Amino acid sequence: MAAAAATTRTLASKFGYPNGKNRHSNAPPPTLRFRVQRRRNAAAAITVTATAAAEEEAAEIRRCLSPARLEVLDEMEPWVESHVLPLLKQPEDAWQPSDMVPDPAALGAEGFHVACVELRERAAAVPDAQLVCLVGNMVTEEALPTYQSMANRFESARDVTGSDGTAWARWIRGWSAEENRHGDVLNRYMYLSGRLDMRQVERTVHRLIRSGMAMHAPASPYHGFIYVAFQERATSVAHGNTARHVRECGDVALARICGAIAADATVRALAYMMRRRITMPAALMDDGRDGDLFAHYAAAAQQAGVYTASDYRGILEHLIQRWRVAELEYGLSGEGRRARDYVCALPQKIRRMEEKAHDRAAQMRKKPTPVPFSWIFDRPVDVMLP
Repeated sequence: MAAAAATTRTLASKFGYPNGKNRHSNAPPPTLRFRVQRRRNAAAAITVTATAAAEEEAAEIRRCLSPARLEVLDEMEPWVESHVLPLLKQPEDAWQPSDMVPDPAALGAEGFHVACVELRERAAAVPDAQLVCLVGNMVTEEALPTYQSMANRFESARDVTGSDGTAWARWIRGWSAEENRHGDVLNRYMYLSGRLDMRQVERTVHRLIRSGMAMHAPASPYHGFIYVAFQERATSVAHGNTARHVRECGDVALARICGAIAADATVRALAYMMRRRITMPAALMDDGRDGDLFAHYAAAAQQAGVYTASDYRGILEHLIQRWRVAELEYGLSGEGRRARDYVCALPQKIRRMEEKAHDRAAQMRKKPTPVPFSWIFDRPVDVMLP
């Protein structure tokens, strides 16, 4: 009995009831109260942090939209005229989609048939994973109306009437005209290849344009042009990687298409880091079936080597070096120097995250998960999910 009583007191004390008293009280034990309070304190800290971040973000946007900052964009008009607009090609000099895929008017009925058969034979050798990435890239390209409307929200750089004669407005329209060819040529190739459920692909494009895209500081030209520069570089990397992979599979026609798009994106990136991760323009991608379509597409791109975390880091390193961020010194405030140092340290931080993620994956010995994609008639593609 004494042993039983001692055990009872020990257990009662362990759960917050000294001397075994008040065991049947409705009041929560002290340890539970402590945990609840700790969670409340953590939630309050998160709220305070989020509020501070929102205030900092609002102040940052106000600075970027101040009259003095916007005046800089006006004063850059002559520079845009002489350095940026010449990067655009005349329609007669630019490649067109009909240069890249069989043209029935140029080949005639029999020649067109033969060319399509050859195209389909080469396309048959392209792995499903590469096809999924190709569709994801094409869907992103086809959402061009969203991107032009995005650029037209930039203060002091927008096309107010739709036909403004300013250098900024002509750049936006010229960029959109060249960009339009990319989705067109990929669409035609995929249609002729016979390997894709084009109705599902088209529905995805429809939904993405209808959904739009969320962008940080949408009216700020400073945020906007950095964002566009990053995305142009990402486009160049993704299409360049695709070109390399499909060439290895023997599809030289698709490799040529992807190579041409990558080259366009590289040139335009020259025309145009951060505490916020770059949001991908097709993040709201939706095929009406897969509720996590973008995440699965991104995982497929990582697995297939089309666009990886290493590519993301490489783009940051390229832009930091290209814009000589580390050399910025004159006129920087203390806050500016801290922001410069933060940006310059990001690639190394991302590299460490990559290494840790790789080590965790190796330790867990995770196996790929087969994910069906409606674009390829619900055939599964093996991807590594978080």
